[in-house]
Amino acid sequence: MSMELEGKVAAVTGGASGIGLACAKAMAGAGARVALVDYDAAALDRACSELGAGAFGVRVDLTDPGDVATMLPRILETAGQLDIFHANAGSYVGGEVVGQDPDSWDRMLNLNINAAFRTVHAVLGYMTERGEGDIVMTSSVAGVEPVRAEPIYTASKHAVQAFTHTVRRQVAEFGVRVGAVQPGPVVTPLLNSTWSRICAPAPRWPSRPAPAPSCCRPCRRRSRRSSRPASATGTCR
Repeated sequence: MSMELEGKVAAVTGGASGIGLACAKAMAGAGARVALVDYDAAALDRACSELGAGAFGVRVDLTDPGDVATMLPRILETAGQLDIFHANAGSYVGGEVVGQDPDSWDRMLNLNINAAFRTVHAVLGYMTERGEGDIVMTSSVAGVEPVRAEPIYTASKHAVQAFTHTVRRQVAEFGVRVGAVQPGPVVTPLLNSTWSRICAPAPRWPSRPAPAPSCCRPCRRRSRRSSRPASATGTCR
């Protein structure tokens, strides 16, 4: 691999596993020094050991605005600069909306939208003042194509797409580039833990009243007014 990122410092949220770790490996392999931003301390230690001296961990709770505010200062304290920021961390909720508890969506929406936006905001002022920088957001094919099996997740990634393309227009004049990657399903611990629920049979929708027998028009008229199937109305024998 070429060392095209030699002398650069990159940071990846959710960098201790999955897509984030794979991207961190790629950038480290291209010569960058990489900050792995994650909440899982044990996973951070393992990932940093795997990547070697070119990587360091920054433990941050991305759902805590106060903790997010410490992220950039800690990266700069260790590495002295930040050239590339990858807002990758996210969560997943799929399945039929009917029957779900909306409270179960909150953590995913907070991580996929609020935390992603906040972390970008946390580095954006630094990059615009510096006059250069690259910001990458992990979106999804669900960010451009409504996916029936995952309405809430799809909505969160549409938000990421909107944020990406509006912010990039605001900061391009300052030499900062903003873009998004749109992976499809990737075999990661996150997907493995939820995919079985997505593949479960969908709940049956309440059935509509059965069509009335063709024996007489009154039966058909009564079946439209009744919530019961025509055969249960007792009007036809």
